[in-house]
Amino acid sequence: MKHHQYAQTPPMGWNSWDCYGATVREDEVRGNADYMAEYLKQYGWDYVVVDIQWSEAGAVSSAYRPFVPLEMDEYSRLIPTANRFPSSVNGNGFKPLADYVHELGLKFGIHIMRGIPRQAVHRNTKILGTKVTARDIAKPNSICPWNTDMYGIDHTKEGAQEYYNSLFKLYAEWGVDFVKVDDIADSKLYSTHTEEIKMIRKAIDNSGREMVLSLSPGPAPLEQASLFQENANMWRMTDDFWDLWELLYNMFERCYKWSKNIGPGYWPDADMLPLGHIGIRSVDGGASDRYTRFTKDEQVTMMTLWSIFRSPLMFGGELRDNDRWTQSLLTNEEVLDMHKYSFGAHQVYRENDKVVWSAEDESGNVYVALFNLSDQVKTVGVSLEQLGCSDKREVRNLWEKKQLPPITGELNFELSPHASVLVKLTS
Repeated sequence: MKHHQYAQTPPMGWNSWDCYGATVREDEVRGNADYMAEYLKQYGWDYVVVDIQWSEAGAVSSAYRPFVPLEMDEYSRLIPTANRFPSSVNGNGFKPLADYVHELGLKFGIHIMRGIPRQAVHRNTKILGTKVTARDIAKPNSICPWNTDMYGIDHTKEGAQEYYNSLFKLYAEWGVDFVKVDDIADSKLYSTHTEEIKMIRKAIDNSGREMVLSLSPGPAPLEQASLFQENANMWRMTDDFWDLWELLYNMFERCYKWSKNIGPGYWPDADMLPLGHIGIRSVDGGASDRYTRFTKDEQVTMMTLWSIFRSPLMFGGELRDNDRWTQSLLTNEEVLDMHKYSFGAHQVYRENDKVVWSAEDESGNVYVALFNLSDQVKTVGVSLEQLGCSDKREVRNLWEKKQLPPITGELNFELSPHASVLVKLTS
């Protein structure tokens, strides 16, 4: 499928949601882009994504203000609000910001809600290139229960596809490389919005620009795996993920269920990485302005699971506030090589809260992640036979970047509560 070419390895980048909620400003986006270009681009981090409600002039946090006016053009399309994105004035939209990000050698992304603005329907504004109006294509009983901005679109109506085409034509003109569409993979009221996903796929294909398509929120239904793979590059397999151990614990089961539905260009998404300085102007996640509540062991466990499973990696914290520890989680070349180039990730076994995953690469190296999900110190082990290895193997601890004694029989590690170890076995 052509769109799979746009994301041959799992996308990696920064998203504004975990630190700024719906309120991020242009200067903050530029600042994080500057940081990424200087310190992270060389490791493969390259997407800079503006999350939800960039058309809302008065956004104050991640708590949405209901039924407020949004910035919109004459063709029913939301545009950036100039008080938060000054370069968008005079019809420029996101093009100046996207140009800035591109000049840094990075890629630019935005978040949108599925559908058409309610205010466009109420004002009965035009649809570009058609004789129909917003009211003609809207599905007013198709709403999002947690955000009042949009109505769904009736795919059977003349002008419905043309509206989505006009949206993505605009995004192509802006220079958008990545679009995260929300309230679509698992709408809380209606499950998966199959027809709108298909319309969006067609609209991107018609736009003339390569754009990675990310679907939210989760948990996306496993039975829709083929639909997601045929139309998107990544899709959320979880609801919003925050820095709470219970959510990380539950992710192991989600990754296990989705592990056979991964390949070049299509990636089940374990959601953002709530690391570093988060909650600056976001009230989600159960706490305000903070550094991540995950312990260091839990942070490594999260990064290990996301990396061996090959989830997209979207960092949620304010990059400019990263400390040396947080930076080390994002710049380990050996772990990131596994994330980019390994394949066949699967759960070798799970015995209560002892979990082992493995993957391999084209050189015949075997990656092994051993996890202790319990609240007590445990020894977690796995044999070479269980891993499909028949001879002695050299062992390298990837997070610590050091060689361990070679093994001929079994790997065993004593792990602290919620801790893990990630090793690479070579012949």
